[in-house]
Amino acid sequence: MKQLAEFQEKIGYSFKEEGLLRQALTHSSYANEKHMKKLSDNERLEFLGDAVLEIVSSDFLYANYPDLPEGDLTRLRASIVCEPTLAMCTDMLNLGDYLLLGKGEDQTGGRKRKSILSDALEAIIGAIYLDGGFANAKEFVLKYILTDIEHKKLFYDSKTILQEVVQGEHETLSYVLVEESGPDHDKSFSVNVCVGDKVIGSGVGHTKKAAEQEAAYRALLVLRGE
Repeated sequence: MKQLAEFQEKIGYSFKEEGLLRQALTHSSYANEKHMKKLSDNERLEFLGDAVLEIVSSDFLYANYPDLPEGDLTRLRASIVCEPTLAMCTDMLNLGDYLLLGKGEDQTGGRKRKSILSDALEAIIGAIYLDGGFANAKEFVLKYILTDIEHKKLFYDSKTILQEVVQGEHETLSYVLVEESGPDHDKSFSVNVCVGDKVIGSGVGHTKKAAEQEAAYRALLVLRGE
């Protein structure tokens, strides 16, 4: 499959067992639609990848932040492995383009859905771990996830940081719900963050809180001139 070869070239890792990569990219909607055998989707690999990501990120933070106490390390790790941050990490891989999705999921924007992207990324980590061992999985995590930690920290604390910045200017900060769409089990919220009457950032998320967090992050990048 041409797409699998292209993706392996992109990540710089060649699978001995290419079926593992295919499974990592297979969403449950595709497996159901194609009547694939049970457990053919990426959910079990995601479970494994999540654990590998946790140990690699914990080891990395322990080594690189020797002055941080346990509570701060836990918070920093949470900021790196949370769904929106992992979804952000998939941008440079264009991961959405390679996913195997059911028609309905594809037509309703599944390739850009943060939950699907972050799950697939963890599944890929699990697949690399099974195929090539811990060292290769760790290399992938270091290359594509444990980069630009300060930005990720900024993302996690974006609402608090933006509040402090705006308070310092004695301005009023507000979050405005622009749109709410999708069925109850899969809602999508669009939010603008405003200083006074001026919109300074927009975000989309599965919850209002997640949308506000992204809007605050985008606003901070604008305010910092990035």
